[in-house]
Amino acid sequence: MAFRAFTQTHVYEKQSAPKEKDKSSIQCIAYNDPNVYIGTKDATVQHLILSSSTDMGAGQSKTREGRARKLGSSNQVTQLRVVPLFNHLLVLLDRNVTALNMFSLEPVHGLKKIQHVSLFEVCDSMLAAQVPCVQMVTSSSRRKLIRIHVVGVDRWDVLQEVPLLYDPVALAVDGTSVCVATSDRYLLCDIRTGSSQELFPHNHSRQCVIVTSVGRGEFLLNGPESLGMFVMKTGICQRPPLQWPQEVLAAGVCFPYILILQPQLLSVYSMVDQQHKHTVNLTGAKGLLSTSDGVLVFTERDIFSLRLVPIEEQIQALVRHERIEEALLLLDGVQGHHQLDSYKELLKAITCLSGFVHFYQEGFSEAKDLFITGELDPREIIHLYPDIQSCLSADFQSQLDQANKGRDLQALWQGDRNTFHHYLAFLGEFLRAVKGTEQGLKCSKEVDCALLRLYAELGDSESLQQLVAFPNECRLDHCVPVLEQHNRFFALGSLYHSHGNHIDSIKTWVKIADGFHKDPSCSDVYGHIVWTLSQLHDKDVVWRFSDWTLQKNQEIGVQIFNKRPPDDRYETHDVLALLEKYPLALLLYLEFLIYDLNSEEKKHHSRLALTYVTEMLQDKEEADLMKTRGKLQQLLWESKFYDISTVYERVKSANLHMEEAILLGRAGEHSMALQVLVHQGNFQAAEAYCCRAAQGQDPQFRQTLLLTLLQIYLSSEDLTSAAVDLLNHNPLVFAAEKIIQLLPDSWSVQLVSQFLVGSLRETFHQRRMSTLQKALGQAELMRHKVIWMQASKTTFRLEKGQKCKVCQRDIAEPQFACNLHGDLMHTSCTGCSSS
Repeated sequence: MAFRAFTQTHVYEKQSAPKEKDKSSIQCIAYNDPNVYIGTKDATVQHLILSSSTDMGAGQSKTREGRARKLGSSNQVTQLRVVPLFNHLLVLLDRNVTALNMFSLEPVHGLKKIQHVSLFEVCDSMLAAQVPCVQMVTSSSRRKLIRIHVVGVDRWDVLQEVPLLYDPVALAVDGTSVCVATSDRYLLCDIRTGSSQELFPHNHSRQCVIVTSVGRGEFLLNGPESLGMFVMKTGICQRPPLQWPQEVLAAGVCFPYILILQPQLLSVYSMVDQQHKHTVNLTGAKGLLSTSDGVLVFTERDIFSLRLVPIEEQIQALVRHERIEEALLLLDGVQGHHQLDSYKELLKAITCLSGFVHFYQEGFSEAKDLFITGELDPREIIHLYPDIQSCLSADFQSQLDQANKGRDLQALWQGDRNTFHHYLAFLGEFLRAVKGTEQGLKCSKEVDCALLRLYAELGDSESLQQLVAFPNECRLDHCVPVLEQHNRFFALGSLYHSHGNHIDSIKTWVKIADGFHKDPSCSDVYGHIVWTLSQLHDKDVVWRFSDWTLQKNQEIGVQIFNKRPPDDRYETHDVLALLEKYPLALLLYLEFLIYDLNSEEKKHHSRLALTYVTEMLQDKEEADLMKTRGKLQQLLWESKFYDISTVYERVKSANLHMEEAILLGRAGEHSMALQVLVHQGNFQAAEAYCCRAAQGQDPQFRQTLLLTLLQIYLSSEDLTSAAVDLLNHNPLVFAAEKIIQLLPDSWSVQLVSQFLVGSLRETFHQRRMSTLQKALGQAELMRHKVIWMQASKTTFRLEKGQKCKVCQRDIAEPQFACNLHGDLMHTSCTGCSSS
């Protein structure tokens, strides 16, 4: 069905005998809801009463005939106008304006005829005191002028006369402006000032000249070349001209449309886009009259009402015909003229319906943007997908008439799976875009359930995991079967976890790690379990699964205790009791306590040392043993909190000689420590021990340790080579004069020549350095003496009021000082001077 802006109703049909047709034909009409007045060819005025406006528009309207009055003339009634403020009906007959009562049609006493009038119009106005009144503009049939009258209850007065250069043939009034058409041009007149302004010429006959008020100080004129011209009361045009047809009888405005009457039809044009909208066939039409909600069109025998279809219905009709741009233009144009309460809702509806047009044309990007802009309920889109409709609650009722299109999508789902896949991808993009927004929060459960089902069917593991791993509104009763059906067990565990079902969550993941479920979407399920347990606040769940975790992998499993947040760590003794069965986990946890948490408890340090010893006694690879031994030695050297005696007994029984020496040294028995190492023949370790034990001590302590080691070597002839090596490695430490006294007489000079050369060279170097430092000091002293001498030979003038450079007080004493720049100061201020 074609778009219609107006509904047509047959209001009245004049019944008369054929021989009276010409005498009683309708010549003009006037309207004031629900009253219609007819002026006939035989000088009769007929009052009609229309049915209520709610009944009009069904094609035929019931009309009651009121009074009729035959005026004293045989000529036709030229014009009728209603003045409802005073219940007047003004009639132009035989070039005279007469006032009748609107209801009785009796003459109004006191209002005498106004003679010699060719045209007249009335309009509501305001007096200077802001009192409502009615003004009437009449055109004289004898003189080239128009008169402005004030109409009252029982009198009318002429306010002003405006002379013209040409005889008026048509006029229209809007407020204080009058637009006048003459035989060849249009004029604008100002009622207040009496001034006139020429607009433009025209080439129409008297019957085709059209001047009508559009409202808001604007007039519609039948311009040259069949152009409908919109002219403001200021004389300018703010709208583009309208190209209308030939032989125009009349024109009326019912915003946002212009109605153009021709002899056989009535054309409707839009004021918004100047486009033709539809045509109404009206055979024999003679004229039209604008009303508040449309127009009345009359022929010689009939009257038709064209009422404006509600804007909301027009917009919906345009959208149904997929004329989206027209719908938006109409809505914006109407909103600019008078505010619609439903503007925002209409705009949203148009936008969404426009989105559906793109949607079914596979214009998915445009459809998504329009659905979001129009704030479409996401459930309306979900409802279109047959396999995902189950995500909607049972009480959801679609508000859109999409039944036929929905069946098309159903057909795609069953037949063309490739195209339907694109529709599924669109659904995912749209739901992701609205998730978390105000638009999506209204139905967050349906959105999340639909996304989960969609990701599961499309095999989008990454998006599925991202959805279920974070807080969501998925319904478990719906989503759990979906994930199980598609073997998405890792996502199922995450869904349980995000909903607080931690035991079911870990159980599901454990089954994957143990091989009961197959789900390749996560390559390290075990690691994920450990991380989850390490962050979980529910202690019962952590203790429940801790044994399984440690049995799988002690090194990783212990992270459920080591990687916990600082404010959620467990009691140390409880964890240590659990880890008794897991040596590697115990060792890692003790390292965590000491090196990460900086524990100073003696039992922790001692237990770690003993654990290291136990670890070293295991049958392991050499590299692992060396690594563990290095950790043990580092702990023994650096820790201050372990029990030396306890650890010493364990180390000694394990034949760990280096560690035994370290413990003896920590007890202050350095000589015994060195003897242990020397006894084992580990001379490099003995020398390294001296260096390590002397760290943080004064240089003399290292010299004492090395001297002790040398004496141990010298006490046995078998260790002569070790003693020589020790001397040669440390010529800077040992003083040659002292060492010579300790050496056996049997040693030759050649044996210790390397040591002697190195020691003497160092001695000479130290002497030369001392001499050089002494010379530098003397030079500095000499420089200061020169400066002093230069200063002592300079003359200074001390005047009254001379101020100290440092403290800025007067120098009142004979003693004063001077800096290198010649500034004077108190002798007591010299320590404060920076010069």
